[in-house]
Amino acid sequence: MPKPEALGFSSARLSRIDRFLKERYIETGKLAGVQFMLARRGEIVHQSVAGLADRERNTPVRDDTIFRIYSMSKPITSVAFMTLVEEGLVALDDPVHRFIPSWRDLGVFVAGVPGMFQTKRTAAPMRMVDLLRHTSGLTYGFQMRTNVDAAYRKANIGHANLAVPNSTLPLEEMIEQLAKVPLEFSPGEAWNYSVSTDVLGYLIGKISGMPFETLVKKRIFEPLGMVDTDFHVPEDKRARLAACYALNAKGEVVLQDDPVKSRYLAPPAFVSGGGGLVGTASDYMKFCNMLIHRGIGNGHRIVSPKTIDLMRMNHLPGGREIVDMTRSLFSEASNAGQGFGLGFAVVIDVARTMNACSLGEYFWGGAASTAFWVDPVEDIAAVFMTQLIPSTSYPIRREMRALVYGALDD
Repeated sequence: MPKPEALGFSSARLSRIDRFLKERYIETGKLAGVQFMLARRGEIVHQSVAGLADRERNTPVRDDTIFRIYSMSKPITSVAFMTLVEEGLVALDDPVHRFIPSWRDLGVFVAGVPGMFQTKRTAAPMRMVDLLRHTSGLTYGFQMRTNVDAAYRKANIGHANLAVPNSTLPLEEMIEQLAKVPLEFSPGEAWNYSVSTDVLGYLIGKISGMPFETLVKKRIFEPLGMVDTDFHVPEDKRARLAACYALNAKGEVVLQDDPVKSRYLAPPAFVSGGGGLVGTASDYMKFCNMLIHRGIGNGHRIVSPKTIDLMRMNHLPGGREIVDMTRSLFSEASNAGQGFGLGFAVVIDVARTMNACSLGEYFWGGAASTAFWVDPVEDIAAVFMTQLIPSTSYPIRREMRALVYGALDD
């Protein structure tokens, strides 16, 4: 690893990251363990590894610890979908019902309860771009906000229970059930965090003619050398899976998913492109480096430079911000100054974010407080791993940005 000064960072200031994580989060018991990787110009400039991957067994976090990345699966699925766009098999403005005919007449919720909904026609059909930017009108059952998400819970659509094996419908059955539930709004009219990326996973399989999990492995994991990223943990890697914790109503950190009996130890019935992957920090950094190098990583071209450029533009209608359009209670992006591209949030007004960042920086996070960001202006990529649900427990994502940019010297 080169000296930070050779890559424009201060060694002394980067050392504050280790001290901060240890004193603020590990020693206080707020987080069991953490791993952080920072790269600039394609080279690792700093890495922090601290605490325990498994408190119950006193297992430390290691460089190769495997984490549940939940919604950090979404950018990977989105890139996989864009490989099909590049082949001319599908277009961003294609209506979704071109490939899912049963969705042609989806209505928008007006009133009623599951089984007795009143609906109206959509003002416009749902398009592929709506799935990528979360303007589809779909939702998540865990939002606990509307009668529509109540219908999702009743039908076990999406992530009904993050810790219980097979508590959600298999992918094809989910698509069938969604045809029976109205949309929360007409596509393009609002932004709502949803099962949209899971639908993309289904479409990838249908359009390509191969299972979604096979395509993402062949087109992304294998060429990039992401050897530890998958939808389950094989037997020979089980000892490396971290425990997952949750913050309960009393503010206590409790075990949420025991790695010895985790649902991730077996292939899932529901292959979730929106939140089903596990992997290591180094694997995800390989994906981030591919993004920052505009589609090329590990000597392989995954997508074209123009595709990456398109993905990191703000695609919200009228160039609006998420905060102006959101219906969601569980967004990973809650700050002003942020739009949404094709698979991740993007900074469109630095001052309004009130965070140290760059115009055009793009990022996302997962339910267990994991996060990544890519800064094409400064040629920086960062990956943060831990395992605590919900991701809103602590402001650590904002804090990590402050620490990193505070250590930048050029």
